[in-house]
Amino acid sequence: MKLVFAGTPEVAVPALDVLIASGRHEVAAVVTRPDAPAGRGRRLVASPVAERAEEAGIEVLKPARPGDPEFLDRLRQIAPDCCPVVAYGALLPRVALDVPVHGWINLHFSLLPAWRGAAPVQHSLMAGDEITGASTFLIEEGLDSGPVYGTVTEEIRPSDTSGDLLTRLAFAGAGLLAATMDGIEDGTLKAVPQPSEGVTLAPKITVEDARVDWSAPALRVDRVVRGCTPAPGAWTTFRGERLKLVQATPVPDRTDLAPGRLAAGKNNVYVGTGSYAVELLWVQAQGKKPMRAADWARGVRIAEGETLGD
Repeated sequence: MKLVFAGTPEVAVPALDVLIASGRHEVAAVVTRPDAPAGRGRRLVASPVAERAEEAGIEVLKPARPGDPEFLDRLRQIAPDCCPVVAYGALLPRVALDVPVHGWINLHFSLLPAWRGAAPVQHSLMAGDEITGASTFLIEEGLDSGPVYGTVTEEIRPSDTSGDLLTRLAFAGAGLLAATMDGIEDGTLKAVPQPSEGVTLAPKITVEDARVDWSAPALRVDRVVRGCTPAPGAWTTFRGERLKLVQATPVPDRTDLAPGRLAAGKNNVYVGTGSYAVELLWVQAQGKKPMRAADWARGVRIAEGETLGD
């Protein structure tokens, strides 16, 4: 089939690579978000998907909005059979959805209808799910509500961050998306409507969502830290300034600390929660690079009785 691939961040690149290498489908063009300012100089930088497409000699389309007339005209000229999508980052209007014969097929990183929305992996980790996965579905005008072509499952490991899990899902999902394209082309794959039960929503994680509540149980603190790593980054406050929590681990046998209370030794830093303590392993102070928590504690000279979340 002739494909127009839509995607923007690094997590979409594995799927683009698989489709380019398939030998069965032609990736005629790529649609991605416009160049965005990045770095200290805030210079405009192309998306990872745009960079990969340019390396492969594929036409790159960067509409400000996917409903722009110029973009729609070019899409009609290309006349794709299908448009696979991975984390494109913009809502597709009906006029765009109607262009490809087989529609726009999204690779979504959850087992639909669970975790519809922008941050399925983060919400799955923060909710304590043990299993997640990826789904391919036909995009409709509703939020991730279209009929599903296929799924793959992935076990959530106890130490997984959202970055770890998303990386594995990106590669597993790339194979699923390619298989979905194959099945659509040869007519062996039919989309199945999502069940009405089990719908959960996964809106974008805000900075406030990532703030650690030390009165919560240790397992909840652990889930927030892992779910918000690497972005937007779990955080708390210390002496009135923000402190990012890069890595932490629950310590069930340490129950002597009140919520938020710090205890620093030579090589360990513990914080009390609503149940038992967590050990801080890596932190990032405001304006600093990430560092081992023990090194941070020595630098700030934690006093007896000091707390986080002040």
